[in-house]
Amino acid sequence: MDQVRETVRLVGDVLGAEVVGVYLHGSAVLGGLRPASDLDVLVVSRRSMDGRERRALLDGLLERSGSANGVRPVELTVVVRSEVSPWRYPPTGDFLYGEWLREDYEAGLLPQPEPVPDLALLIPMVLAGDRPLAGPPPARVLEPVPHADLVRASVAGVPELLGELDDDTRNVVLTLARVWSTLATGEIRSKDAAADWALDRLPPEHRPVLAHARELYLGRRYDEEHWSGALRARVRPHVEAVLAEIERLSSR
Repeated sequence: MDQVRETVRLVGDVLGAEVVGVYLHGSAVLGGLRPASDLDVLVVSRRSMDGRERRALLDGLLERSGSANGVRPVELTVVVRSEVSPWRYPPTGDFLYGEWLREDYEAGLLPQPEPVPDLALLIPMVLAGDRPLAGPPPARVLEPVPHADLVRASVAGVPELLGELDDDTRNVVLTLARVWSTLATGEIRSKDAAADWALDRLPPEHRPVLAHARELYLGRRYDEEHWSGALRARVRPHVEAVLAEIERLSSR
């Protein structure tokens, strides 16, 4: 199955002429898909979806996403164009699908409009990647996100990340490195590139944790992730060091 083509076809079948554009972001545009990378897609629509459309899009994604279907996880966000142009923070997303919510979807959850601060991070990736899957180039549809809102969105997700540290160590460590590099430079890097940037700036005692997370990201699926006891003991001191840098930069 050509997963990208199938996802675009599904969006078109459900929303038809209401689609303004469909765009890749995330790993696919920042440095290439890795073994555990999601397929990240942003859909810009002309109006909010009705209940029938939400159900059809959700059911289609449940059949086209994740290891249960032998394919990559899809993370798909739908935003109504008027919610992000003119830009305001936090924007409201119209629909969000991610595999971490699969059990909730299968139990009856239907994605509804809600504030999505992460759109302040997604949109710069879409604009920089310039990979339309349908519709015009993203610069003709989306406005640049002010740096201040990029900072706000980057920091807003940190508390939730920390709650996932024990269960999703690789991803949390790499994402914190990306938050640090984004705050310092204004550029959203791929996770491995952000790790390279941070490794050059970390004290030697805090480098092994990030180096291992980077190695896992580049070559291992999540079910192949392993941390030795010695490395696991160094995770929280590493995280505290990176959080100190994030706090320093976000309070300027």
